[in-house]
Order: sequence, then C-alpha cells, then structure tokens
Amino acid sequence: MEKLLAEHRRRLGDFELVEIDEQRIAELRDEIDVDVPIDLRWTWSYASEVEELRALYERGKRGQWNAEADVDWSIPFPRDEWFLPKEGLQILPSVLASAGVDDAVCRAAAFDEFAWTLSQLLHGEQAALQLCGQLTNACPTLDAKFYAASQVIDEARHVEVFAKFLQRKVGTIYPIGGTLKVLLDTLLAAPTWKTKTLGMQTLFEGMAVGIFDLLQKGSTNPLLSDIIRRVKQDEARHAAFGILTMRRTVREATPEEMTDMEDFSFNVLETFNGNQQIDMLRDLAPKYGLDPESVVQMLLTQENFAEFNSEVFMHTVIPNLVRLGLITERTEAKYRATGIMWGDRFGAGTDTDVAASLRGN
Repeated sequence: MEKLLAEHRRRLGDFELVEIDEQRIAELRDEIDVDVPIDLRWTWSYASEVEELRALYERGKRGQWNAEADVDWSIPFPRDEWFLPKEGLQILPSVLASAGVDDAVCRAAAFDEFAWTLSQLLHGEQAALQLCGQLTNACPTLDAKFYAASQVIDEARHVEVFAKFLQRKVGTIYPIGGTLKVLLDTLLAAPTWKTKTLGMQTLFEGMAVGIFDLLQKGSTNPLLSDIIRRVKQDEARHAAFGILTMRRTVREATPEEMTDMEDFSFNVLETFNGNQQIDMLRDLAPKYGLDPESVVQMLLTQENFAEFNSEVFMHTVIPNLVRLGLITERTEAKYRATGIMWGDRFGAGTDTDVAASLRGN
C-alpha cells in the first residue's frame, strides 16, 4: 500500500517526517465537499442477530447526557492557572520549562497548546458524526445500524460540548491541521463499511480514548475533568463497537483481506505519528521563540523517545490491534521502528474494554 501523503514526506535524521506546506493546508481546509459514495443496504431481519451489539446499543441509550443541562458551565476555567501538568504531557511548556523560561510564559504556551489540541479533537468528533451517519446506511445488520444511529447522537453531543467549551471558556477554535484533515477525509471516503469501521471505530476512537485518559488524569480543573469523563464514557462504547464488529470481520477475512487491513491500520497510524505535532508547532512555536523543526529534532533525539511517543498509542489502539490479529510478525517491526509501539506492555486490551462497556463501566 502506498504511503499516505507520500509527496509531503522528508527525512529528519532517521525519522520520516510528514509535513504539509501552508498553501496546501489552506487548500485542504477549503475542501469542505468530499466525494464519498456510499452503499445503502436494507435488511429485512428485525430481530436481534448480534446479542453483544444489541446490549451495547441498550447501554448507549441509558448513557445519554445533555451537554447544556448536565454540565455545570458556571465553573471557571482560568487561563492563568496550571490545569494540566507543567511538564511531560504537553510539548511547548515542557520545552520552555527545561530552558528556564518564566512560569507565566510556560503557562500561556500550555493554554495555547491545549486549545489547539482540543480544537483538533473537535474536528475529529465532527468527522465521527458524519461517518456514523454513513454506517447507519451501510452496515448489514439491524443491530449494527441501531448502534451506529445511537453513536450519531453521541458524536453530535461531543461536537456540541467541545465547541461550547472552546467558545465559552477558551475563546479560540483553531482550524484543522492538514495531516488530520487528510486522514479524516480518507476514512470518510473509504469504500466499504468494514474499512470505515476499522478506521474510525478502531483506530481513531482508540486513539481518542488514550488522549482523553491522559487529559483526565492530568486535569485539575473540575469543568474540564467532568467534560472529559462524560465524553470518555461514550468513547469507550464506540471503541467496543469497533472491536465487536472487527472480531467478526477478521474471522471471516481472506488472507488478502487480512493483509489489506494490517497495512491500512499501519498506514493511518504511521501517518498520524509521522506528523510529530509539526502542524501544531508551526502554528504556535514561533510565538514563543521556538523553531518548529528544532523542537521535533530535540524530541526525536531524546533517549526515551519511543516510550514517551508511544504512550497514547499503547493505551488502547495498539493492544486492540494486537488482540484482533492486525499486528503480526510482518508489521510489528515497522510499528516499533517508528516509535508507535514500545516494550511488551499491551494494557487492559480488547476483552476488558468490551466487557466494561457492556457492564456500563
């Protein structure tokens, strides 16, 4: 499979960096109409065919919450306080703090990086909203259609709550990064419901669970913590839907189909990783006297780069791919070489996550 964004790759030492120039990013942001022909499939079986999916759908109905009424928007979100750790979780404040920069400047950089990151999550939630609408058309069983439909309202609520938080408390919504736009368009334009489910439900939802967990563990602000807790509950169900569906897909796959799924998974995650936050750094680093490429070079040469870099991947998405059989001897070395996969730890993994979602945890 040809690498995504092959024309926007260059070597940075031993690392292959994915970097889109500013003109192309502007063009990608203007591409708001995406040609996504999608099959529509009727089903005449109205009884439940997949018990686990129906149970997940029932859990989703009970787990609904109101982004306006159930969130306490009166809680302040001060921009002059540390609401995430000063070092370790975010790039800019960690780099500035290590250079001895004034605490107020580090705090401002942390606020800006958080706003940029949450903006990208907001854009990703809109993509998930639209993709789940596609799945209600394309999935072959009524249980899958029911669950995809319930996820549509979940994703609408996530778009609503993040947009309100950014508008009311942060004051800025940053535009989508170029690499993320290409990856999301790739999933939206995927030709089959199986590829869409693998891409969004398994890869991106798995990444989202990891990011939200890191934010929740680091947050000291009660408003942010509450929003992340609510969204993460929903996301765990979404990832479980992807796993339950992909288990059956993998069992029924031919060797050629397995190879395609293995390569597609690596291609998406490698491209995401290959950006190394250069989109964010190009937008924000100069404001704090930092050169974006120099920051990336410093990160890549850190002794514990693979351990630090792999944390969000190793939280959920890599364990789930391993247990689905979509990381094999053929592909494992490639994941490790890029810093996506590290050590022998695979977290709680698929079975625990799915069981917890069905229990309502």
